[in-house]
Amino acid sequence: MRDYQAALEKLRKDAAEAALIRDLATVPTKREMFDMLALHLTSLADHVELAMIEASKTAKRA
Repeated sequence: MRDYQAALEKLRKDAAEAALIRDLATVPTKREMFDMLALHLTSLADHVELAMIEASKTAKRA
């Protein structure tokens, strides 16, 4: 479970960094690219978090 937690924290951190770069970017294409990256990393983090919740539920049933 620690691997999941570490991956989740890294994805959230990377998403926040991409959002920061997006906010600082002055070139519209770079802003758009970092926006898409931030959204994608956030989505991946959400999926990891859901997997953690499901794994926890499954472990409790066993």
